Amino acid sequence: MEILLTLTYVALCVAVFKIFRIPVNQWTLTTAALGGIFGLALLFITMAYNHPFSTNARIYFTVTPILPSVKGRVIEVPVEDRTNQHLEAGEVLFKIDPKPYEYVVQEKRAGLADAEANVAQLKASVDQAAAATAKAKAQLQLAQENYDAQSTLFQKNVVAQATLDTATRNLETSRQATAEALAAEDRARQAYGALVDGEHSVIVRLRNELADAQYDLDQTVVRAPTGGFVTELALRPGVYVVPAPFRPAMIFVNDSQRDRALAAAFQQNALQRVRAGDEAEVLFKAIPGRVFKAKVRLVIDAIAGGQLQSTGTLVNVGGPLPGDRALAVLDIVDDVSGYQVPLGSAGEAAIYTEHVHELSLLRKILLRMRSWQNYVFPESI
Repeated sequence: MEILLTLTYVALCVAVFKIFRIPVNQWTLTTAALGGIFGLALLFITMAYNHPFSTNARIYFTVTPILPSVKGRVIEVPVEDRTNQHLEAGEVLFKIDPKPYEYVVQEKRAGLADAEANVAQLKASVDQAAAATAKAKAQLQLAQENYDAQSTLFQKNVVAQATLDTATRNLETSRQATAEALAAEDRARQAYGALVDGEHSVIVRLRNELADAQYDLDQTVVRAPTGGFVTELALRPGVYVVPAPFRPAMIFVNDSQRDRALAAAFQQNALQRVRAGDEAEVLFKAIPGRVFKAKVRLVIDAIAGGQLQSTGTLVNVGGPLPGDRALAVLDIVDDVSGYQVPLGSAGEAAIYTEHVHELSLLRKILLRMRSWQNYVFPESI
């Protein structure tokens, strides 16, 4: 940009010297040079603060590394013939051999069925013991009432001592039978085991194990997490995959609008007057001669060079601090659907603030001149 403005100024000076027949000497040349230096410097500084320009703009997008939740050998890759084509959320990406996990599910189901049968038997034993206890308590109550009646009659000399002794023995027998019934019921309840929310703990544990095994079986079919596409697919049937965080099976590109952003990196002092909603323009190196209108969505209030992470050691500031750039996120207003603009495309951007708006025209001209330069690139020569 500086070279373009300098050459433009030189051309104007030559034209002025020719048209007005100004003599070329040390005074006129010095005046023109100093005027150019001060004028262009003032122009550059004013534009840099009020209409900043960045040569480092790019369309950033999010990707999701596809990591299998279970290990196994891949038996099918349905998206092998649909690379770089849009996939809806839930579509099958690849399948892992499910047989080992099917065996586990069958084993857990059999174990759960056996446990349910055993628990049913134990529950029946508890119910039987509880019934025996209730019967013994009823007999004890009956024996107690008979003893009380015989004791009253004995005191009135209505019955003999032998009758009272018989009632006493029956009462003691009923008490022993009740104690034995309570002990049997307690043993049956202990054998039955604990309950969790009204259900036997063994059943709860085995049902959870079955659900976990079923979950692993379901994970043998890996599906698209959101709408997007798979690119640079190298996965093929026969590959053994494991749920390792550093070994994704494929890369899934999310293609929704909220998963992409056009960000431009500016010098930190160039964004002091930039606000959300300011007009902007952007050019892409892949589209020569075309400039697209945009708006500032936000200026990110963080710079990568200042981030701190918990490491257990102090930050060593032995050298100069890096002069990282600040990022502004832009939204393209013009329709770019008719152009080939891949995700990750590089470009350049300019922002036009409300200050010194007259200079925005010059910035727009310079931006278009840079766009025309993209018609020429090294590979074309």
